[in-house]
Amino acid sequence: MNQQQVIEKNLSIEMSPEEYEKIKVFAAFHGNTINEYILESVRERMRQESEKKDLLKITTSISPVLKELWDNERDAAYDEL
Repeated sequence: MNQQQVIEKNLSIEMSPEEYEKIKVFAAFHGNTINEYILESVRERMRQESEKKDLLKITTSISPVLKELWDNERDAAYDEL
């Protein structure tokens, strides 16, 4: 198989007729097909969750350099906060 070829996968989603109509309207409003609208929505959600996960990693883990700088008697008062 040529490396240039892309094999696409299909996904089937079950939803109520009301949800389908609502998605159809939103997609049309944005000038997209239903497929494009759903893919863009899912990609955006994954991007946001990835950013949150990265931010959580940054804010919950302290680098050894910062730990050394912050771990001193002078700044110990802030440990209580």
